[in-house]
Amino acid sequence: MPRLAQVFAPRDRLYFELFEEAGQNIFRCCDLLDRLLSSYPDRKELAEEILVCEHEGDRITHDIIHHLNHTFVTPIDREDILALTSALDDIVDYTEEVADYLGLYKIEAPMDQAIRLARVLKAASRQISEAIPLLRGFRDISHYTVEINRLENEGDRITREAVASLFDGGIDPMVVIRWKDLFERLEAAIDATERVANILEGIVIKNS
Repeated sequence: MPRLAQVFAPRDRLYFELFEEAGQNIFRCCDLLDRLLSSYPDRKELAEEILVCEHEGDRITHDIIHHLNHTFVTPIDREDILALTSALDDIVDYTEEVADYLGLYKIEAPMDQAIRLARVLKAASRQISEAIPLLRGFRDISHYTVEINRLENEGDRITREAVASLFDGGIDPMVVIRWKDLFERLEAAIDATERVANILEGIVIKNS
């Protein structure tokens, strides 16, 4: 019987429920970062809410791994579950690092490119949160993966522009180092959304 027609047992559905929780948590985390950067430094308290999302992401990851260690039969390949879990967690981790670095590096005001990258990340995270529920029926998610790929390319372009701008006007070397770190974390978070999209697409292809 095709996997698409399977009726999943409750223990199998738990994986999909946890992945959907992770997708919603990612979108909340990235939305908070977008709001933090857009209003920085007026809404610094949003960094604490982002940290809460990071803890929630860790909790979801732990629940998935715990469940995986206590079940033999899984609705999708175990290595795919692990890869997807890791990639989803990476998005939240990198996003939280950006928020943390803003405080650690005593950033007074965000560069325009950082705000634009946060918006790209938020848009990509929305695509992920909307695509993950389709995993339950292994339905076509190509609309989402194409858009995430486009956003990742846009993020790369903005990052190159941002890094180049750091070396354009005699900026203090310490400021350059700090902002380069921030841009790299933003880029890493956006890259992680593309990894998630690729893993989701691979799972759908295997099981449809």
